[in-house]
Amino acid sequence: MRTRLVTHGLALVVGAAAGLLLTRWLDQPAQGMAQAPRAGGAEGRVRQLKLDLPKPTKPTNTLVSAVRVGDLLFVSGMGPAAKPDGSTWTGRLGQNMDVKEGREAARSVGIQMLGAVRAEVGSLDNVVRVVKTLGMVNATPDFKQHPQVINGFSDLMVDVFGEENGKSARSAVGMSSLPNGIPVEVEAVFQVRK
Repeated sequence: MRTRLVTHGLALVVGAAAGLLLTRWLDQPAQGMAQAPRAGGAEGRVRQLKLDLPKPTKPTNTLVSAVRVGDLLFVSGMGPAAKPDGSTWTGRLGQNMDVKEGREAARSVGIQMLGAVRAEVGSLDNVVRVVKTLGMVNATPDFKQHPQVINGFSDLMVDVFGEENGKSARSAVGMSSLPNGIPVEVEAVFQVRK
């Protein structure tokens, strides 16, 4: 009888402890799941970086700037915004443009894309992470530094969303040409809060 009481008492203690641990575990957000925006998150970093995010213009071709499916936002390929002097980015890496200029053009694409993402989801604080990036570089056949060019885009995403959430799976590829002679085009997928 006494052994049975001790066994039942021990079972109750173990069950209660397991229940407390399970409750705590369930209260924790699962890795990769959307969490509440952090104070001063992505929008705060945009202000710190003094980025002026443009409002997206309506596409002139048969497409939309972004499509949301569940918690994923697929953003169409975008080119760089106009340079500060108002001129457009044109050029070909390995021909009349160097890696530094290409990286600056890719960063400009990132600024354009952040504006489109904000317009679609209301606030960059609603972005959980950058999931996938496809960077296309207008380059000569012998150009080999595509990743270094697309780092201009990726580094900006890390600056805005942080080391863990700003880095994405990525491809950086060369193209024989891009629309209107732009040097870089990027498309991306973002995970956003529902």
